[in-house]
Amino acid sequence: MTDLERVPILRIVPGPSDINANGHIFGGWVLSQMDIAAGIVASRRADGPVATVAIERMEFIAPIHLRDLISVFAQVEQVGRTSMRVRIEVVAHRDRGATEVKVTEGLFTFVALDEKHRPRPIDPEKA
Repeated sequence: MTDLERVPILRIVPGPSDINANGHIFGGWVLSQMDIAAGIVASRRADGPVATVAIERMEFIAPIHLRDLISVFAQVEQVGRTSMRVRIEVVAHRDRGATEVKVTEGLFTFVALDEKHRPRPIDPEKA
């Protein structure tokens, strides 16, 4: 994804409790980090609370290792009346930053919520 802002929304280092039996980081841990970062971007665009309603696509490209510094990039790709699609890319920085590996990417859909937690319109003019 070359069009994503190169300023990470979230940066984190997974810990020993995040490792699976293969010695890599659990896919569910990565998914939760993606959802957090995408939710931050979606909430900013919606100017209020949002909820994840779908993961349209997610692809694991390479494993995440213990001690990798993970950067999660996210960008609103499309805005509808009450929902939006957010594209996410996760990059692992290895070898004290000498190596950068794209580890996963995905497309998540969020809906804007009102005070009763029901879908609400998103301002089409806000960018």
